[in-house]
Amino acid sequence: MQSDAKTVDEYLESLPEERREALEKVRTTILKNLPDGYEEAMNFGMVTYQVPLAFYPDTYNKKPLMYAALASQKNYMAVYLSSIYADDEKRAAFEEEYRATGKRYDVGKSCVRFRKLDDLPVELIGKAIASTPMNEFVAIAREARSIRKAHQAKT
Repeated sequence: MQSDAKTVDEYLESLPEERREALEKVRTTILKNLPDGYEEAMNFGMVTYQVPLAFYPDTYNKKPLMYAALASQKNYMAVYLSSIYADDEKRAAFEEEYRATGKRYDVGKSCVRFRKLDDLPVELIGKAIASTPMNEFVAIAREARSIRKAHQAKT
């Protein structure tokens, strides 16, 4: 479910109370752990934490490179963690730590799904957010893009 909200506050205010409280808690954790340089914005119909276009304008879709995001979907809430899913070692370590919490590990390609705040290991989310400085994340994105371009040139 994409939102038409123009601001983060507008987005959060549009949510049912339980979801708003859960996402506000996760948002606070993200903001507390967010490395320097990333910006919070509404993009793709959700709250995003992104690399400003002024810093890295060479994205495939001409939109800011998304580092993380928060969303309220129809049947669940989600935290999107692009840096974890862009690095196999980080993804494996995250999964191991997540499973060690005893909480249900419900993930998609780039998101962690949860139905209520108690289902989410919030401290681990903060650790994941803090794990990748913006320069490192942009380097990962540049490398992935050059690999894709090289692959496309061969086909």
